[in-house]
Amino acid sequence: MSAATPLVYVVDDDEAFRDAMRWLLESAGYRVAAYATAEHFLATCDPAAAACAVVDVRMPGMSGLELQEELLQRGSTLPIIFVTAHGDVQTAVSALKKGAVDFIEKPVHDADFLALIADAVLLSGAGLRDRTRRVSAAARLAALTQREREVLQGIVAGKPNKVIADELGISVRTVEAHRARVMEKTGTATVAELVQTAIDADTPRRDS
Repeated sequence: MSAATPLVYVVDDDEAFRDAMRWLLESAGYRVAAYATAEHFLATCDPAAAACAVVDVRMPGMSGLELQEELLQRGSTLPIIFVTAHGDVQTAVSALKKGAVDFIEKPVHDADFLALIADAVLLSGAGLRDRTRRVSAAARLAALTQREREVLQGIVAGKPNKVIADELGISVRTVEAHRARVMEKTGTATVAELVQTAIDADTPRRDS
């Protein structure tokens, strides 16, 4: 297979499952790199080089969810499909909220699984720039204080400073000061850029 062939990482402590996934994915035309632990994966992989990752939720040492969190901390947008032998709604919700493509139980259904892989590959390709932009926007807005968020909501709604001041019970000068800090923290130079950043951060993810 060429380097242009989508690469799928499989991270699972179950050797039989890793072998089965390698056979299935390679038969469907994907390259596969398999790891028995999350730690080994983090130490040797390049998430930016892969199309997606298939990750077990429960593993010795670092769990799949902890791996997801670590990748997010590193700024990775690698699409993740979680697999587990122990279904847990709360765990699934947590994983999906953080951007996982899906959360499925073993044994996997081959056709459905390959369809999920295809969706993840699309996310890592044409949709990667959009995904990265949303993650970046959300990170910048996360730095805002509660009051700055309230001022931002007023700006996005197109309200004049005086109206925002009246609604929040603060002075116009204070609104202007908050507005300046919001633009500084978000790295925006115009109101239009600020509004677009807010929209990007609030856009529902295709993969959530």
